Amino acid sequence: MVNKNSRKPKRREKPEFEQKLLDLARVTRVVKGGRRFRFRATLVIGDRKGQVGVGVAKGTDVSDSIQKAFNDAKKNMITVKLDGNTIPHDVTKKLGSAKVLLKPAIEGRGIIAGGAVRAVVDLAGIRDIISKSLGSSNKLNVARTTVEALRELKAPRVAKEDTK
Repeated sequence: MVNKNSRKPKRREKPEFEQKLLDLARVTRVVKGGRRFRFRATLVIGDRKGQVGVGVAKGTDVSDSIQKAFNDAKKNMITVKLDGNTIPHDVTKKLGSAKVLLKPAIEGRGIIAGGAVRAVVDLAGIRDIISKSLGSSNKLNVARTTVEALRELKAPRVAKEDTK
């Protein structure tokens, strides 16, 4: 018989994607008997190697809504074309009233971005970038706009070597 204390502790596997909760809101629906409360979670997931996704979902409790948002983000994953630790070129995207400007930065500059843009580019694996969020300050719309801007990136140019 094996003693309880002699068992090896189970190792927790490293999750496939890292996640960051952007927004958690309590939403209310008014019905005949009163109010029904639900939770809406906005989540960004990524592997810091070029894959990133944004998901939003509602659930009866917080953990339920987060799990649903994680599954939604997994369905909406994109692969970002990186040029080293930054993006290959400038990109501007407008979606609804949210407008996002992304510019490549030199090595070691860091992530110069605010709020939702920072979460998306960080989990995408971009280490040097300059960004500005114009228009809407809604976290969900800014995150979705950032993902669409990253989707529009073209592959980085490869320098041709002289063959003499």
